[in-house]
Amino acid sequence: MDKIAVLVPCYNESKSIAKVIRDIRTVLPEAKIYVYDNNSTDGTDEIARKEGAVVRYERQQGKGNVIRSMFRDIDAECYLMVDGDDTYPAEFAPEMCRKVLEEGVDMVVGDRLSSTYFTENKRPFHNFGNTIVRAFINRLFRSNIKDIMTGYRAMSYQFVKTFPVLSGNFEIETEMTIHAIDKKMHVDNVVVDYRDRQEGSVSKLNTYSDGAKVLRTIFRMYKDYKPLQFFSAIAAVLFALGVIFFIPVLTKYIRTGTVTKMPSLIVCCFVILTAIICCFSGIILSTLVQQHRQNFEYQLNNVSDQFKRLLKEKNAEKNGEKGRKE
Repeated sequence: MDKIAVLVPCYNESKSIAKVIRDIRTVLPEAKIYVYDNNSTDGTDEIARKEGAVVRYERQQGKGNVIRSMFRDIDAECYLMVDGDDTYPAEFAPEMCRKVLEEGVDMVVGDRLSSTYFTENKRPFHNFGNTIVRAFINRLFRSNIKDIMTGYRAMSYQFVKTFPVLSGNFEIETEMTIHAIDKKMHVDNVVVDYRDRQEGSVSKLNTYSDGAKVLRTIFRMYKDYKPLQFFSAIAAVLFALGVIFFIPVLTKYIRTGTVTKMPSLIVCCFVILTAIICCFSGIILSTLVQQHRQNFEYQLNNVSDQFKRLLKEKNAEKNGEKGRKE
């Protein structure tokens, strides 16, 4: 079990990966650096191996798939996730890891948006998208996360081993953030500088298609994690529409004693009935979500016990090695 495992997902980052590894090793000499190559064709894996990193491969394309493999394969007291494009300065890593190791924080978010991101990043739609996503999530989930989509994070063993990776691509950061908020994990922010990519290095993030995936992820997770609010909102809209179109029918009936707009009456009844069904669906699903949260607490206890056991084994192994040397 590593004390600090640095996770670097990579796809064609040959221009910057060597510097990323050297910088991390300078500020975190005790850390073990893992580079997971995601079908690179520019020799990223060979450069990383020459720099002394542990190189592994994930053949299924997509950052989410790489993170899934990393979280499954590696055991560590603290995980530091950083991109291989050298956009995140390494000097902030020790403080982020310290918060996990000494303060018991489950996830430390490297907050780019409160520092140099909007001046360094030359893609205005990325800036706008980050702002929109942050506003959506903090509003919908009543949180105060400063940077939702940052790839610079430090995480605890408990977070990593209880996080179900469902996304396959760049929406993984959004999914991680919402999971931490929903499960009431301890989340902290560290303001970090951001620098744009080196010349010749190309971003793998597509502003429009990946942005749409992120928004779909927010929509899906809001439905899954807060079904009562989600379906109640739909029910309220449908009920209001039904009442609005029912009022003329009712007014005409009170005045004349007859229903002259029978199709309208039938449609209104179906719309209101659908609203009632949505409301009860939200109530039932919220009960299931609550039960899932209870089960998650049991799972968290099991992971905590497993973490303590691994620590004990690690300490026993260290003591054994120390005894042999003496």
